[in-house]
Amino acid sequence: MAFTYRRIISYFFRGLLFLTPLSVTIYVIYAIFIFLDNLIPVPFPGIGILMVLGLITFIGYLASLFFTKPFFEWFERGVFKIPLVNLLYTSIKDLMGAFVGEKKKFSSPVIVEISDSMSRLGFITQEDLSIIGEENLVAVYFPHSYNVSGNVFLVKKEKVRPLKGIKSSDVMKFMVSGGVSPLEH
Repeated sequence: MAFTYRRIISYFFRGLLFLTPLSVTIYVIYAIFIFLDNLIPVPFPGIGILMVLGLITFIGYLASLFFTKPFFEWFERGVFKIPLVNLLYTSIKDLMGAFVGEKKKFSSPVIVEISDSMSRLGFITQEDLSIIGEENLVAVYFPHSYNVSGNVFLVKKEKVRPLKGIKSSDVMKFMVSGGVSPLEH
């Protein structure tokens, strides 16, 4: 009887381990879809999200044209002059640019020697800190596990070694998952 009870519990947890991430992933994708679809209220589901994606693409196209680019730069300069808005706008823009911009910031995974017996994975975000008078330091970002945050430390260059043969996205996944996701070559 106890053997069957343990087996049923084992099956339950195995099912939970399969269904929970699947369900949460589907729900998050669904919630994002509904949010984007409802930004432009139209009577047909899915048309709103297509319009939002088209609008974003069109704005990106306009921002890259020679004759409209100055308007976007003028707009940004105006945003930069508003104190609290400047902080929020530039932070969000820099974060988005770190992932999807031309100057991706999380493309240099490194291992940082914290002590003789401990190291930590991170990403170099700034290699030149001479502007603050620290030529021998680099900025290394350490994401937190299961969180949308992290820390930036200024580390001596000789304490930082590049990780070779591993994709940046795999290192980020490994770190954000608390080391649970496997690193692959």
